[in-house]
Amino acid sequence: MAGRDEPTSGRNALRRALSFLTSYKRESIGAALALMLVSGANLLAPLLVGRAIDDGIAPRKADVILMVVAGLVGVALARGLFTFLQGYLAERASQGVAYDLRDALFERIERLSFSYYDRVQTGQLVQRITNDVEQIRSFAGSGVVQLANAVVMLLGAAALLFYLDPHLALVAMAVVPLIALLIIRFVLLIRPLFQGVQQTLGQLNSVLQEDLSGVRVIRAFAREDYETARYGAVNEDLLSRNLQTTRVFSNNFPFVFLLANLGTLAIIWFGGWQVINDRLSIGELVAFNTLLGFMLFPILTIGFLSASISRAGASATRVFEILDAPLEVTDKPDASPLPPIHCRVEFDDVSFRYPGSEREILSKISFVAEPGQTVAILGTTGSGKSTLVNLLPRFYDVTDGAVRLDGHDVRDVTLSSLRSQIGIVLQEARLFSGTVRDNIAFGKPDATDDEVRAAADAAQAGVFVRDLPNGYETVIGERGVGLSGGQRQRIAIARALLVDPHLLILDDSTSAVDAETEAAIQETLDSLMREKHRTVFVIAQRISTVRDADLILIVDNGAIAAMGTHEELRSGSELYNEILGSQLVSSEAPV
Repeated sequence: MAGRDEPTSGRNALRRALSFLTSYKRESIGAALALMLVSGANLLAPLLVGRAIDDGIAPRKADVILMVVAGLVGVALARGLFTFLQGYLAERASQGVAYDLRDALFERIERLSFSYYDRVQTGQLVQRITNDVEQIRSFAGSGVVQLANAVVMLLGAAALLFYLDPHLALVAMAVVPLIALLIIRFVLLIRPLFQGVQQTLGQLNSVLQEDLSGVRVIRAFAREDYETARYGAVNEDLLSRNLQTTRVFSNNFPFVFLLANLGTLAIIWFGGWQVINDRLSIGELVAFNTLLGFMLFPILTIGFLSASISRAGASATRVFEILDAPLEVTDKPDASPLPPIHCRVEFDDVSFRYPGSEREILSKISFVAEPGQTVAILGTTGSGKSTLVNLLPRFYDVTDGAVRLDGHDVRDVTLSSLRSQIGIVLQEARLFSGTVRDNIAFGKPDATDDEVRAAADAAQAGVFVRDLPNGYETVIGERGVGLSGGQRQRIAIARALLVDPHLLILDDSTSAVDAETEAAIQETLDSLMREKHRTVFVIAQRISTVRDADLILIVDNGAIAAMGTHEELRSGSELYNEILGSQLVSSEAPV
């Protein structure tokens, strides 16, 4: 990507965004050539009108007038044709830029580390990949063309003014420095305001997204009025910021127009005096006045475009904040594929803290899980249970120590080879819009129908799936809408089992199913684990899951407070017995 190491602020960010135009050179060059021809046609028209007045109307020569009119018709046709080409080619190029930016952003978002999502609101990311990219696209298309056209017209008109009458041109130029100062002042004021607008719009999207995803919770607690007020407060802030930008426009551009009109008055007065003294013809004065408009109008256009430049610059800065965000978990340059593992898991003096934080979430964790063992992890809320298992597939990297699979440090192998041998079922069963089959086969798209059905049956999902209107081809809504929590969890378990993982991680994955279904799932999982000799890590809240584990880890304040079997901990760990009494459903089985 062009200019990847440049700072991502202001003009540099916008310049980097526009560098994507290099992928569309033919369209960009074609639009530039069409622009030059349109500008040439625009500048030629006043000269032809001046010629018609001096050589046709004044001496009453109809043939000259007809010739000039024919020339103006030709200029109009050429201007229309090349304006169309300019707009069409510029739009094609800008749409290509938006396409490339969206692709680059989405690819980056897919690969950003989990710690990045811990810090950034989802609504802000959506805002950047939609609204911010559209702001850049708009400027890369019409904005760049208008800016280039303004510069060409400004230089061309100024050159013709000096060609027609240098003294009169100097009079016309007297207002240009004042207008330029006003525009510079406007740009300096408007840029931070647009950055604030984009930031607040992202906050508004975040509130909207949170409310749409949590609408059931809002209704359950009768918090509609509160959420409406919260959205209204951010919306009011956005309105206030937009009105600030409007005030900046209103406080600057009337003075710009005043100066432009004063320039016109000066031309009429000084030019009229020259016509009276036979130093300038009427046709030249008319052409001069028209060309003055062609020179001042681009200056005004640049002033208006400065707002678009500021808006696009703010958007580009936000876009490149994502594209330049460091990938904290990546393959080492010399990373090798992880061979098929027997799945001996070793945590060797592991410590972990989140990037930018001084507080350790895990401290000096050491244990070994042999192939085929089931490891249960217990602990109070916030003790570090989920963080511990998140280190296995390298959702995060350890701060100190090492996590090893069959003696391989997980940081020394490729992410794809590591994660392809690990199956994960999270407490929140996240499904995607699509068919039930597509969701089960998410990790193995080429799975056969028999494999999908076998995984569903193993997860105790086959019965209810077959009862759905279209069976495995039933389309479910976003996030699994239309299914119960237990049904979503069973599909998530089937999805993990289908990839035939060597290491299976269950993060309280049966919390939404009833005890009878959980027992059936657990029995099937136990059978599969023994058959395939898989290693299983379970974060559990039910004693039926914990009791038969080969190794139980008690995590407290980021450290292992105790470890052993159920019987060993029952007799030797006070904390284990406290957790059993306070969190586990002890009525399901005797202890």
